[in-house]
Amino acid sequence: MSIGRTDLNLLKVFEAVYEERNLLLAGKRLNLTQSAVSHALRRLRELVGDELFMRTGKGMVPTGRATAMAPMLRDSLRRIEDALGVEPFAPEQSERRFVIAANDHVTAVIIAPLSRELQQLAPRVDLVIRPSTRLDLAEQIDLGRIDLALGIFSQVPPRLNSRTLLTQGEAILMRKGHPASRRKLVLDDLIKYPLVTLSVGGQEEGAVDGFIMERGLARQSEMFDRNALEEALRGAPTPPRLRMTVPHSLAIPTLLRDTQMLSIVPASLAVALTAGGELVRRQPPYAAGTSVMRAVWHGRDEHEPGHLWLRERVAAAARLAEAALA
Repeated sequence: MSIGRTDLNLLKVFEAVYEERNLLLAGKRLNLTQSAVSHALRRLRELVGDELFMRTGKGMVPTGRATAMAPMLRDSLRRIEDALGVEPFAPEQSERRFVIAANDHVTAVIIAPLSRELQQLAPRVDLVIRPSTRLDLAEQIDLGRIDLALGIFSQVPPRLNSRTLLTQGEAILMRKGHPASRRKLVLDDLIKYPLVTLSVGGQEEGAVDGFIMERGLARQSEMFDRNALEEALRGAPTPPRLRMTVPHSLAIPTLLRDTQMLSIVPASLAVALTAGGELVRRQPPYAAGTSVMRAVWHGRDEHEPGHLWLRERVAAAARLAEAALA
């Protein structure tokens, strides 16, 4: 196949169909009719000698050939755009859609203030939030289906870039009026009162030391420093009772209501959950470790203007969250 006979616009159609898995949505993204997208896809199929996509009840499913082509074609398109010089990103005019991977804690702490800012700076920009707890997170970033992943990552592979957003410790939450709410917590409280902890994946999903490794990306699964807790209570007559382990941080206020339970959570989440006045937060009575929240993205997007703008806005929202920890 000669590149001289190739219409590069066909590659943009391929990229849109591959990411959207829907001809109508791909057309809207490219400002083309569904018929025009189908025509372009047919030309591309003839060019490469493969069906590329199969129509199913779940949308346009890529063939093995399309899956193999996608990463290289997307990287090539970004390089061509860089070489030609991409126009500056204009947030006030853009109708772009960004896909961010985040859990409910990060959504409350970072995405909520980001969304409020976008109403003013970029009223037509849309955000799609995907769960960062999915086991194929690294693959989704590789394939370009996720622009930015936010969370706690202990290891980031060389093909991905990262940026520190905030550093935080832990806090302990309890309902207002809890017997321990009028004083400083002591270690005995962690034995006396049952605990609620956060975990979005266990050993059955491959978690090791509180992290799940996939394609070189290690994401946090346990949202508390288990080792620090166990070390602080080593030798205690009875171990702490982890009465409930839940994957959804925003369920904690309801779980603590009318109970004697305590909950160990990231400090930024504690600030967010105590804003309503129903819960109170206290420092742990032991030396809990700190964690670093980071943004992770694929290296091919490092200099893309829109992506760079998004990363700066996310970092600004994180600075506000970190300031609230003081």
